[in-house]
Amino acid sequence: MPDANRPAETVVEVDTRASGTAISTDLFGAFFEDLNYAADGGLYAELVQNRSFEYGPADRPEWRSLTSWELLERDGAAGSLAVATDDPLHPANPHYAVLTSTTVEGAGLRNEGFDGIPVRAGEPYDVSLFARLAEGTVGRLVARIESRDGERVHGQAELGPLDGSWRRRAAVITSEATDPDARLTLTATGPGTVHLDLVSLFPQNTFKGRPNGLRADLAQAIADLKPKFLRFPGGCLAHGQGLGNMYRWSETVGPLHERRQQFNIWHYHQSMGLGYYEYFQFCEDIGAKPVPIVPAGVCCQNSDVTGQIGLPDEEMDAYVAEVLALVEWANGPVDSRWGALRAAAGHPEPFGLEYLGVGNEDSITDTFRERFSRIHDAVREHHPEITVIGTLGPATFGEDWEKGWAFARERNLPVVDEHSYKSPRWLLENSRRFDTMDREGPHLYIGEYGSWCNDGRGALAEALYMIAMERNGDVVRMASYAPLLAKRDHTQWLPDLIYFDNTHVWTTLNYHVQQMHSLNSGDTSLPVRVTGAPQVPAVQVSDRHDIRIGTGPDTRAEFTGVLCGPLGEQAAPAPDFRNWEMQDGTWEANGETAAGSGAGPLLMDAVRGTSYAFSVRARKADGPEGFVLCFTGTTSERRYQWRLGGWGNRATWLQRVDDGVGEDLGERVLEGVESGRWYDLRVEVDGLRVRCFRDGELLHDVEDVRPDPEVFAVSAVRDSDAGDVIVKIANTTSRPVPVRLRMSGAEGVATGYARTTLTVAPDATSRFGPAPAAPVHDRLTGTLCAVPPYSFTVLRTDARHSMRAGTETADQGRAW
Repeated sequence: MPDANRPAETVVEVDTRASGTAISTDLFGAFFEDLNYAADGGLYAELVQNRSFEYGPADRPEWRSLTSWELLERDGAAGSLAVATDDPLHPANPHYAVLTSTTVEGAGLRNEGFDGIPVRAGEPYDVSLFARLAEGTVGRLVARIESRDGERVHGQAELGPLDGSWRRRAAVITSEATDPDARLTLTATGPGTVHLDLVSLFPQNTFKGRPNGLRADLAQAIADLKPKFLRFPGGCLAHGQGLGNMYRWSETVGPLHERRQQFNIWHYHQSMGLGYYEYFQFCEDIGAKPVPIVPAGVCCQNSDVTGQIGLPDEEMDAYVAEVLALVEWANGPVDSRWGALRAAAGHPEPFGLEYLGVGNEDSITDTFRERFSRIHDAVREHHPEITVIGTLGPATFGEDWEKGWAFARERNLPVVDEHSYKSPRWLLENSRRFDTMDREGPHLYIGEYGSWCNDGRGALAEALYMIAMERNGDVVRMASYAPLLAKRDHTQWLPDLIYFDNTHVWTTLNYHVQQMHSLNSGDTSLPVRVTGAPQVPAVQVSDRHDIRIGTGPDTRAEFTGVLCGPLGEQAAPAPDFRNWEMQDGTWEANGETAAGSGAGPLLMDAVRGTSYAFSVRARKADGPEGFVLCFTGTTSERRYQWRLGGWGNRATWLQRVDDGVGEDLGERVLEGVESGRWYDLRVEVDGLRVRCFRDGELLHDVEDVRPDPEVFAVSAVRDSDAGDVIVKIANTTSRPVPVRLRMSGAEGVATGYARTTLTVAPDATSRFGPAPAAPVHDRLTGTLCAVPPYSFTVLRTDARHSMRAGTETADQGRAW
C-alpha cells in the first residue's frame, strides 16, 4: 500500500534527444573591483604599505606621505625623516622620502605593512628600492624583516652601493621565522642623507610565480571558481570620483615607478601595482576571458560636488584614441606601437581580447550618450571583432534603466550591463523575468548582482536565480557576482564572495553556489518539464500594523504628534511615547515627544484594518543622515521603511523589507533633510498601495504588486565537449522533495549520476570564518533523487566530470 506520510514525487523530465537551444559559453564569470582592500593589501602581493610615499588627504583626511612609516633611531642613532618633491624619480611619482642620519650608527625608517607584514619561515622575499645619495658617506642600506617589537630579526640583506643618481637596488631576504605581524626596516650604514622611493618587499611565492604578481592563496580561490571571464577594474572605480579620478588604463602599464597613482573612490589609495598588464596576465593564468571596463568619457554621477560631467569636447578625440589603443595593446602585433609595449613587458603573444565594456552604471544623459556614441562608433569601425558592452544605469527599473534599453537598441548594441543587488525574495520573485526578453537582443550581461546576504537563504536564492539565467542563456550572455573580495577591518561593502585577512582566506556559501554553477556549465539548454513542484505557501492577510520611528546612523532627531487610524477617518493621537517599546538606540521619551538616535521606538498594533494612515512631526538635530519610518503592510510578509535623508543625506526613498533586507520601491528623490527644521510626515497604506507625503507633497506612490516567487527550480544543459547532461535543482523550501528523473535518452539511467549537493540552514552565515556548509559529493544510482530542504543539487551523467577536485580546497578556508 502507498505510504500516506511519504511526500509525493516531483517528476523532472529532460528531453535529451532535442537539439535544444544554444546558450552562452561565457555565462558565469567573476567581477573584480578594488574596494574592501581587494588590491593593495589584498590580491596584489606587495607587503609594504605606501611604498612610494604617495598617500595623502585625497585618500583619507588623516593620511600623509609618511603614513605607515616611522623614523627609526636605535642604539644611539639619530636622524630625521621627511618628504620632498624636487627632482623626483618620475613625474608620475613625485614624492620621495628623505632619510638623514646624523650619527655613525645610522638612523633608519620602518614600515608597518597592511596590518602587519606576514612572512613564513624558509620563504624568500624580494626587497628592492630606488635610492639616491644626496650627501654624506652612506654607502649602503641594511634591510631587515623583524618582529613588531623589534626584538627579533627574521632576516636581512644589504642594498647598495649608493651614488648621486636614482638607481634601483635589490636583494633577497629569506625569513628565518613565521610571523604574521612583522615589520620592514631600512637603516643607513653611516651619516648622510639618502632619498628613497618605491620601497618594496614582495614574496617570491606568488600565484604562478609571477614577478609583481598576486597573493597565491587569494588568487587560487578565484581560480577555483573556474570563471569564464574576469571583469575589471570595476565598478564605480572605473569612472571615478570626478574626471581626474577616472581609471585610465594606459597609466597602469609599464614600469611601476611610471604608473600614476591616485586616490580610490572607496576612500583609500591605488598604487596601480595591480594594473592592466597584471589583470590580463591573471585572466590568462586562470583561463578566463578579460572583460575590461573603460569610462564612457564621463565620471560617476555620484561624484561629490560635480555629479556626472563629461570630458571636454576637445579632449574626446584623444580619449577615443586611448580606448582604441587598449585593443591594440591587448591584441596588436609586436611591431605596432602598443603591441610593442605589451611585448616589452614580457608578453609578445596577443591576449585575445573579445569584450570591452564602456561605462558603468552611468545616468543615461545627453552628455553620456554623446560620448558613449563616439567611443562605440570608433571601436566598431576599427575593431568590429570586439563586442562592446553598454550600460543600463544603476538599477533594474526606473528612468535610467528604460533610457538605457532604448539607447542600446538605438545603437544596436550586442550586450548591455545591468546591476541588481537585491533581496533573496526579489531574486525568487523575478526568476522568470528573462523568459520574456527579446531574443533578438541586445543580450544581457548581469555585471553585478547578489542577494545582500551571506547566509543560506541568500545563497540558495542566488542558486535559483542562476538557474533562471542558464535556462535563458540564449539572451543572458554573462553574469558576475559582486563584490569579490573583502579584507577584515577594511570593508566598505557587504556582503562579498571571499573574505580574508593577511593569513587566511574564507569562502562563503555564495562562493560554493558560484563554483557549482561554473564547474557545471553547458553549451545547450535542454527542454525540461517539472510536474508536482513545491509551491509557495499562501500569504496570510494581516489587519494589525506596527509603526517604528527612528533615525539613520549616528543621527539624532526629535519626534512628536503621532496620529494614526483607518484611512479616510479622523486620525487619533497615538499612545504616549512612554507606552512604546524602546528596543534599540538611545532615546528619551517624554509624553508626546521622543528624542534620540537609532532604530527608535516601536508601537505594536498601532492601528487595525486593511487600509490605514499615520503621521508624525520630525526634526533632525544633527548627524550625517535623517529619519527612518518603519511600518507594516496588509499581508504578513509586507514590511516597509521610508528613509528620508539616507545615503549620506543625499536621497529619500521607500523600501520594502524582506527578511531584514531592504528593496527599493520606485525611484529615489535626491533630497536630504535639513537640521533644525520641522517636517510633517504622513504615510498611507491602502491595500497594496503605499503613499508617502512630506509637508503635504506626495513623494512616493507605489503599488506593491509582486510576482509569485519561484521556490523550486530546475535547469538542464548539455556539455557537448564532455558528452554530459547536467541537471541543476534549487529547493528553497523547508521540506525534502523526492525527484523522479526521466530522461528521454539513455544518458544517466544506466550508469547513474555524479551528484553534488549543498545543503544549508537558511540563517547560517559566513564572514571571516569557515562556511557553515560545503558541497557533498557522491553518486546517485537509479532515477530517484532525494532533494534535501534548503539545498542546491547538481547531477551529471558522467562521473568523470564531478566537481570534487575543484571544491575540496575551498570548503573550510585556507590558512597558514
